[in-house]
Amino acid sequence: MAEKQTLIAVKKALESAKKRNFKETVDIAINLKDIDLSVPKNRITDDVILPHGRGRPVKVCVIGGSELVQKAKASADRVITADELGKIADDKKLAKKMAGEFDYFIAEASLMPVVGKRLGIVLAPRGKMPKPIQPGADPRPVIENLRKTVSVKSKDRKTFHAPVGTIEMPPEQIAENIDIILKKLTGKLERGAMNIGSVWVKTTMGPAERVL
Repeated sequence: MAEKQTLIAVKKALESAKKRNFKETVDIAINLKDIDLSVPKNRITDDVILPHGRGRPVKVCVIGGSELVQKAKASADRVITADELGKIADDKKLAKKMAGEFDYFIAEASLMPVVGKRLGIVLAPRGKMPKPIQPGADPRPVIENLRKTVSVKSKDRKTFHAPVGTIEMPPEQIAENIDIILKKLTGKLERGAMNIGSVWVKTTMGPAERVL
């Protein structure tokens, strides 16, 4: 069950949003305080599995050998073999298009050095370096979790954002997604909740409502 103040803020944000001709995303803005983000270890970089997902399709690409590719065909949005990897890496335009098309990448652990060398220049700046998976492992649970995952990254900024759903989702589900992110964030910060200055929730084009 969501925290009361979170649910109230989400309901206000949804109610005050004007109807648009597209499905708006619901985001939170997190403002940190009393923390030096010029020190890399203080920066937040975390993947959070949302209990109710993001309310939109999340595309996952799997890179691997024949066995992994075969296992992933039914659940991944795209599978790339080791042979195809080289062809894509040699075509910069194609590599950039692929990097923009997918939200997350999974690669067989043995291929990670090759992926890093050939595609790192395209994937790393976008924060999309593949998550390794061991040969023989079932990729389906990993893929399904990634479809409900959001990446929370502060980099060197005290204010950063994260998607928590869409305007079509029930407010209770959005509020629970927010609370999960804040719980994980609190556990990562040196002084916990004391390092959080404020948290706001808003739709893509709607007004912001304060959560904390």
